[in-house]
Amino acid sequence: MTEVRVLDPKSAPPQDPPKHRRNLDLRLTGLLGVLVVLCIVGYATRPDAFLTEANISTMLRLAAAIGVVSVGMTFVIISGGIDLSVGSIVALSSVWMTTVATQSYGPVVMVLCALLVGLGCGLVNGVLISYGKIVPFIATLAMYASAKGLAERLSGRRTQVITETGFSTFFRGDVLGIPVLIWLLAAVFAIGWVVLNRTTFGRRTFAVGGNAEAARLAGIDVKRHTALVYGIAGLCCGIAALMVVARTTSGASTNGMFYELDAIAAVVIGGTLLTGGRGSLIGTLIGVLIFTVVGNIFTQNNLDTDIQNIAKGVIIVAAVLLQRTTSARRRARAT
Repeated sequence: MTEVRVLDPKSAPPQDPPKHRRNLDLRLTGLLGVLVVLCIVGYATRPDAFLTEANISTMLRLAAAIGVVSVGMTFVIISGGIDLSVGSIVALSSVWMTTVATQSYGPVVMVLCALLVGLGCGLVNGVLISYGKIVPFIATLAMYASAKGLAERLSGRRTQVITETGFSTFFRGDVLGIPVLIWLLAAVFAIGWVVLNRTTFGRRTFAVGGNAEAARLAGIDVKRHTALVYGIAGLCCGIAALMVVARTTSGASTNGMFYELDAIAAVVIGGTLLTGGRGSLIGTLIGVLIFTVVGNIFTQNNLDTDIQNIAKGVIIVAAVLLQRTTSARRRARAT
């Protein structure tokens, strides 16, 4: 008779973490190093202003809206998609929530309007892509043009000033000495991290991005899941619209301009693969902070915005090249 041994889990030898987990930890460590170096550069160039409480608060408030949009973009790119319409959805949400008719119903209706407009636009993107079988690039490009045009139509290409004092008082206020916008950014990132890393929905997002056909054969409703992922991205745009309106006290069709580029750049810098199936919200947050600090350094030193854009382009290209090199090495080791 064969003797069967039952090992005590506590006495079992510790197992090494998976390779992809070690690679992710190294990438995040490298990103943190880049962020620290940039902070040192900022302090060296403007020691009297860079690390002040006012400047740090300003940087975080500026990072809040694009950070929330980047959360939604992370979900989309991990699932194997892309969204070029986030900037226009932010603009449309901000315009719709600041019309005279909407403001007359009070701040609660204004908030609900922004969230519903963003969610609706995201779901339209998702339905067109998943059930209409339209390529994500084309579907979101069409939404980019349509949402932008509708925002201009609703606003008459004029800036709509907030007259509802309750909205401005709350969203421009502080809680425990920290601006509400920063609390919102932290809450969205925390919820996004839990959903992506601790729920079935998050695991399915990685599975769909890694191999959609294998995910379908495993029983995942890929079409419905894709539609929901784009709905999350749209909802994040609605939240970002609240932040933009609170910061600028106005709604305009120019709000959210170039947000799609900044969000994609932050996600790529954070280590999320453009081909899908792998990514990290923590990396995305660091990517957002890196671009925010770069912009602040240029502003503090009165450098032209065109040089800042060139620097962003160089950073994006370097990140993509690093991704390709890492992927090539991984495939070489696998073979």
